Amino acid sequence: MRNNGIGSWPARRARMGPERIAIVHEGRTLSYGELEQRVQQLAHALRSLGVRSGDRVAYLGHNHPSLLETLFAAGILGAVFVPLNTRLAVPELAYILDDSSSSVLVHGPEHAEAARELSERTVIRDRVAVAGGSEGVPGYEDLIANSSSERIDEPVGLEDVCMIMYTSGTTGRPKGAVLTHGNITFNCVNVLIEVDLTADEVTLVSAPMFHTAALNMTCLPTVLKGGRVVITKGFDPEETIDLFTSQRITWMFGVPAMFNALAASPRWEEADVSSLRVLEAGGAPVPESTIETYQKRGLTFLQGYGMTETAPGALFLGAADSVRKSGSAGKSSFFTNVRVVDEDGHDTEPGQPGEIVVAGPNVMRGYWGRPDSTAASFTNDGWFKTGDVATVDEEGYVYVVDRVKDMIISGGENIYPAEVENVLYDHPGVAEVAVIGVPDEKWGETGRAVVVPRQGVEVTAQELIEHCSGRLARYKIPKSVHFADALPRNASGKLLKTQLRQSHGS
Repeated sequence: MRNNGIGSWPARRARMGPERIAIVHEGRTLSYGELEQRVQQLAHALRSLGVRSGDRVAYLGHNHPSLLETLFAAGILGAVFVPLNTRLAVPELAYILDDSSSSVLVHGPEHAEAARELSERTVIRDRVAVAGGSEGVPGYEDLIANSSSERIDEPVGLEDVCMIMYTSGTTGRPKGAVLTHGNITFNCVNVLIEVDLTADEVTLVSAPMFHTAALNMTCLPTVLKGGRVVITKGFDPEETIDLFTSQRITWMFGVPAMFNALAASPRWEEADVSSLRVLEAGGAPVPESTIETYQKRGLTFLQGYGMTETAPGALFLGAADSVRKSGSAGKSSFFTNVRVVDEDGHDTEPGQPGEIVVAGPNVMRGYWGRPDSTAASFTNDGWFKTGDVATVDEEGYVYVVDRVKDMIISGGENIYPAEVENVLYDHPGVAEVAVIGVPDEKWGETGRAVVVPRQGVEVTAQELIEHCSGRLARYKIPKSVHFADALPRNASGKLLKTQLRQSHGS
């Protein structure tokens, strides 16, 4: 094969075991042989729409096998895949489509109206409807059925661009992280090494696949190893418990909010978790109380650290250290280098906070069309600056403290919200909590806790403030507490502190 990129993976898997099940979705199964045939046919269909090497193909829809097939088909042609966040409004989606100059939009049935509007106001030339179709809008299955299955073998190298993943855009306009086939391949190899994936892996993918963790940390590594991917439209705690039993799930990724919701189910304590081998969390700091909940059931609960720009893995805490180093994000992934540095770029001493910087073959090429932003995100010697604060212990394990921009400076002292949040999570009346900085005449800033109370438990602001006394230095204790029904999050589960400051910061 001349194609060494992601698009060649179905064909490579099919020649090793065409009968093995690749995808399970709503009762339908696809073998690797069938998957390979479908993506070849889809590649021919995209080519008939004018897609060529380097062109951008966008996808808008909930988790579905067509998302994965579109990624592979684009990769076969050397085209670039652009997954879109389904929770964005049409003007936000339009910005991304125009910024990436995407020529084709593949969309799910729930987004047909948005796709129609986007085709009228953006550079999109063609759109494809996953379900159905209409005059001028071909149906996805019709395109596949009427296309050749002859293998396309375009030369695609690891250095070529595979996908543009747009950052969540919690502040300002989203930026497109340019990820090469090599970035994603090396990330997947890191995962295979760290998680010890087997060919019999049954991976539940319920976190949104337009997010880098669900797609690049769980789905694609499973395909690379030849395991089975169980795709659900989205995350539902009760459905997840059912799938543990019916599909014998072995591996699952989720953000902390997902794992908290799962453990809050009245069925959790009696759920059959005997097939589960690994539970992996990321996307946000994981409260130690969450980790303990799963460890009590005898489950291996792992966590790591990464971001879209690192494809996404950077740090990983292996199973052997999951209890001993609970709360740590671990050490550098195998093909990745991570340091924690001070303002002068020197490695920090153990226990001293600094910024995480990353280098390695999984780190993005840069931001699409933004040379200034790209240059500002890297040090002069090529380390990517994450904007995250961490400490390193005497053994080299990294503990992520918080975002640089989320740090609160009160009376000249630095307060890292995640540290305060961890203490508040220990209170039985707290279901969710986020700490933000609010203006203070005397101290400049003080902390404010925004708390979602646990259902059926009464708790007061004063009680929570007193709970922190003796557990935190006085300057770290929130000076005020607001209660809320829910915390704002984006589609990947990350807390939107910008929105939280707007609603609770005054």
